[in-house]
Amino acid sequence: MPELPEVETVRRGLNQLTLNQKITGGNVLLHRTIAYPFSPQEFLTAIQESAIAIWHRRGKYLLAELSCSRRDKEDKGDKIEISSLYTSSPLPPLSPSPLLPPSPSPSFLGVHLRMTGQLLWLHQDEPLHKHTRVRLFFQGDRELRFVDQRTFGQMWWVPPGRAPESIITGLAKLAIDPFSPEFTVDYLANKLKNRRRPIKTALLDQSVVAGLGNIYADEALFSSRILPETLCIDLQREQIERLRLCIVQVLETSIEAGGTTFSNFLNVKGVNGNYGGVAWVYNRTGEPCRVCGTAILRTRLAGRSSHYCSHCQR
Repeated sequence: MPELPEVETVRRGLNQLTLNQKITGGNVLLHRTIAYPFSPQEFLTAIQESAIAIWHRRGKYLLAELSCSRRDKEDKGDKIEISSLYTSSPLPPLSPSPLLPPSPSPSFLGVHLRMTGQLLWLHQDEPLHKHTRVRLFFQGDRELRFVDQRTFGQMWWVPPGRAPESIITGLAKLAIDPFSPEFTVDYLANKLKNRRRPIKTALLDQSVVAGLGNIYADEALFSSRILPETLCIDLQREQIERLRLCIVQVLETSIEAGGTTFSNFLNVKGVNGNYGGVAWVYNRTGEPCRVCGTAILRTRLAGRSSHYCSHCQR
């Protein structure tokens, strides 16, 4: 499953490639991918003629802030034909322009990649992958294509005046982002205190740390020299200080490497991430520890694999 570094890599790529681009239409190939509104036609109608002002990330969620929405157009008397939503005929490219300012009450396009989702920026004449679920057409001959083999990924349209978390309910459950100034030692210690569950299990809880998943929880625990089975209640202040620092450092390192590709993660240009080749413990069962040479072990906690070094982690 794409975790924070992979989603952040996608966000940065989308901000490089899609800003100021106007959505001219689209096609929904798997209806259940659209979580709101429940009609794919309503979804496409709502976002048509919008342009992407900027992409945000919350945990593992992507949020595109939309400018010049279809509703704004209709308020000005410009009516849009629904039939044009399904055309992919080439249109003139957008001329260069400065970053579109956010609308006073913007709408949003929300995306969660889940386990196998990919957002790819492609030419419209590129052959369709068999797992293509949604196509969003843009001015020129480009499209944003949502490919998802396991079909768990979702997309939402958040109407103007609505808080994203009122539509994308998972946002309301998210903890502080690891890159937020509020992600302090005191914050993490307070989240972990009195919890009688393994620290690895706690780190996967999105109400404790937003965006962290199996890969980077393993990596952060190795870097902070903490065994994944250690109960939260048994952690000392000094261990929590190391853990907070290592979470941030591991995530930064992976973002610099373009994320991790152990299964099918691709960035928006279709390129693999490179972090997997330098992982400390994740997916390295039986291989020598990069620090001490001890064979990396694998165990299961709450149904999830955990990788660790029995010598370096205590």
